[in-house]
Amino acid sequence: MAFRATGTRALRHQASLWCSASSLSATLRRGFFSRLVNTLIFAEHEEGLVKNSSVRAIEAAGAISKENSISVLLAGTGPDLEKAASHAASAHPLVSQVLVADSDMFLHPVAETCAELVKLVHQMGSYSYIIAASNSFGKNLIPRAAALLDVSPITDVIEVPEPRIFVRPIYAGNALCTVKYTGTDPCMLTIRSTSFPLSTLESRTEASPISQVDISTLKEAALGRSRWLSLTSQDTERPDLGNARIVVTGGRGLKSAENFKLLDKLANKLGAAVGATRAAVDGGFVPNELQVGQTGKVVAPELYLAFGVSGAIQHLAGMRDSKVIVAVNKDADAPVFQVADYGLVADLFQVLPELLEKLPEKK
Repeated sequence: MAFRATGTRALRHQASLWCSASSLSATLRRGFFSRLVNTLIFAEHEEGLVKNSSVRAIEAAGAISKENSISVLLAGTGPDLEKAASHAASAHPLVSQVLVADSDMFLHPVAETCAELVKLVHQMGSYSYIIAASNSFGKNLIPRAAALLDVSPITDVIEVPEPRIFVRPIYAGNALCTVKYTGTDPCMLTIRSTSFPLSTLESRTEASPISQVDISTLKEAALGRSRWLSLTSQDTERPDLGNARIVVTGGRGLKSAENFKLLDKLANKLGAAVGATRAAVDGGFVPNELQVGQTGKVVAPELYLAFGVSGAIQHLAGMRDSKVIVAVNKDADAPVFQVADYGLVADLFQVLPELLEKLPEKK
């Protein structure tokens, strides 16, 4: 004999059962998905240390799922690679293993070669996600590797609300776009590292295991499409522009490379990094690696000082996430004042000498 409940109370009971079943189903699906999440981080290293931007990419991978199995891939050769592998093994508690591709072909980080490596490692590990930092190298690598794996990459991710759902800026940072990835594995991402600050991490009790990648099947014909020529960089003791706590930036208003040396003196006193707008770079005031903006480096320091910067939309896209923004410009209508926390309408050639005079020397 079967009984059928009727009335409002019965309907509430049925609804409660349906909600409980739905909740249970969703929980089971999330749990099943979490167990399947397997992520590969292509990490950059320098002088035996994994770069901070790559460590933050690991932090971003942790936002996808707490049960994420994260592998860190390092490519290179020699003693620096061995030191970087040891550092990666203890750099973040979420790292499950470190994969090392040791060969002379990775002596220099050529994107075409590294993309072939990513394809090979994915074929070995069948990863759900492949992630790199959203810097010049990551933006060069991930689209190439995605083409080899026949998937569409998602770039400049700044937030991960749910697995396979990502937030990224568009229109030079003036709008945010929420993207749902519905393609096949792997889901390939570049992470804007400034949007994923490192949380308070527990120290690891033991380092993650380190394994060598068998690269014997890499085709030499596919690796000769480009070659390393040279590296040009400034020899300076200043902090890296992308990770500095304080950034001093100059724009077209500085008028010449000679005047830009005023910012160098200020940066030395503050222990800051020096940045520049595209107009200053195009004018030959400073080298290209100092450019901040949509087509340069994205920074989010605790203090951002802008001198002679008008505030073009492309430049604002690279620094609007700074904690405190101070702008000095003689044009009261300059767009930079719309995002500045503190603005001074004055001639920078009067302000800078006064600042240099009153600031104490860096200890």
